[in-house]
Amino acid sequence: MDRTVGIEVRYFASAAETAGTEKETVALPPTTDLGTLKTVLIDRHGPDMVRVLSVAMFLVGDELTRDPARAVGPVVDVLPPFAGG
Repeated sequence: MDRTVGIEVRYFASAAETAGTEKETVALPPTTDLGTLKTVLIDRHGPDMVRVLSVAMFLVGDELTRDPARAVGPVVDVLPPFAGG
């Protein structure tokens, strides 16, 4: 029997606009990596999400990363580039 966990994905700025929500829970195996999560999010939200995720950083725990091999945690923040400073 395959086990899944709920991974809370929180979207900011253009990522929230593209996803149509500020957060959602995705059921995935506990060993899921960032590359797999990105594929699931693109499948779920369509081709515009490809553009957003290609430039976004991801906050996993206390680590800001783009590494597709990085294991995800219970919460992943999707942080596209922000205008201004």
